[in-house]
Amino acid sequence: MPESTTTSEKLFAARKAKLAMIEEAQRTAFPRRVLRSFLANDAAQHVDDAPPPQVDVAGRIMSIRRMGKTAFAHLRDRSGEIQLFINEKMLGEGSYKLMRDALDVGDFVSAGGQLFRTRTQEPSIRVERITIAAKSLRSLPEKWHGLQDPEIRLRQRYLDVLANSDTRKRFEFRAQIISTLRQILDDQDFLEVETPTLQPIYGGGTATPFITHYASLGRDYYLRIADELYLKRLLVAGYERVYEICKNFRNEGVDSTHSPEFTMLEAYQAFADLDEMRTLTETLLVAAVNVVHGSTQATINEHTIDFSPPWKRLTYRDALRKYAQIDIEATDDNTALIEAAQSKGVTIDRNWPRPKQLDELTKHVVEPNLIKPTFLERYPAETAPLAKRCDDDPRYVERFELFVDGMEIGNAYAELNDPIDQRTRLEAQSTTRNNEEAMPVDEDFLLALEHGMPPAGGVGIGIDRLVMILTNAPNIREAILFPQLRDRS
Repeated sequence: MPESTTTSEKLFAARKAKLAMIEEAQRTAFPRRVLRSFLANDAAQHVDDAPPPQVDVAGRIMSIRRMGKTAFAHLRDRSGEIQLFINEKMLGEGSYKLMRDALDVGDFVSAGGQLFRTRTQEPSIRVERITIAAKSLRSLPEKWHGLQDPEIRLRQRYLDVLANSDTRKRFEFRAQIISTLRQILDDQDFLEVETPTLQPIYGGGTATPFITHYASLGRDYYLRIADELYLKRLLVAGYERVYEICKNFRNEGVDSTHSPEFTMLEAYQAFADLDEMRTLTETLLVAAVNVVHGSTQATINEHTIDFSPPWKRLTYRDALRKYAQIDIEATDDNTALIEAAQSKGVTIDRNWPRPKQLDELTKHVVEPNLIKPTFLERYPAETAPLAKRCDDDPRYVERFELFVDGMEIGNAYAELNDPIDQRTRLEAQSTTRNNEEAMPVDEDFLLALEHGMPPAGGVGIGIDRLVMILTNAPNIREAILFPQLRDRS
């Protein structure tokens, strides 16, 4: 048995012995309820009242310093920390002995007494009563060094959040970002809806789905890869502005910017075009930047980025001409595309469908150059079968992707609402050779379109990537509370 495991088990046994001491003294180390009249930070605000009030706080012990018949401890709750001054004379010999012998860092307690300032002017509680609220049987990560092992940090995220203030703050920012985006959409009369996670046919994106079996229906179902087609059904139903914040699932690779389970915001607005989707996207992201950075300026991976609108716009064709030295209008021959990729050190399989070849070239050659917020727009029609064709050139569609710091975090269409063109394009994609990720033809969705869908714009924003970028997380897993990991074996 490794030495670290042996030490851990010895500490566990020692804490179980302390648990027995506590239960003998106060019947249970896990009482149903304890006293709490103030949060730690709120109590500290009253330390200079005349006279200072009696308070009861409850939280986790984060540090203890014992000095004979006196001890100092710091208690943390959701508001912050406050110091406890524990003295045998104030607490009584029996209670003090129990706290001296059985209290550990990591334990939850309720402590009460009068507020005062120490000689160093720190707001503190002179403890007159204390109860163990929950005994911890495992020790916490060492306070001053936090939890640095990346494997443990991800597998035991609760310890990471507890020990590392940066991690804790990142997920607080995440919650605030989502709340802010939701509030903006609510204020603009968007209706928040919920669409199925389990779907009889997957669509709304090009991806490999997760498959499960629906026992009571006797058939396979899919975890959604996108919620787009259901949200468009709601435009048919007469809802003019809808959005959803949901989990999507794609049975594909894991890397620093991709997670098979991810959170998306998708919003659809009837009678809106791509210009309005740009404005909405700018509004949402500027608000998110302000949540984290307090202004439209942000330092991201050593780049100082100004998110003030309007943002840069670049056509897909111009981007490839600039960064890959290839004009996609000059040739439909995949050989030229492959040679352009090879000249940039990018390997493209000749048998891939053209949209995948274009995506691979763009990912490696164009995207790393898009540092400031940039709308990459007017994509080739074959890359987006759900988007309207451009009026001036049907070879392209009204689509943009938003890039920040070389990473895609948004995607928007002028939504295709012509059911005949939609059927033609879905059928063409589904029969393309070697296109395993093609969307199947969803007859129910096409039936809905045949009942009439208004012209509309739609935008999707990746929440995980947005949080990752704005909080300078090095990996998308750092922006997800409980990411999926390989088995330890």
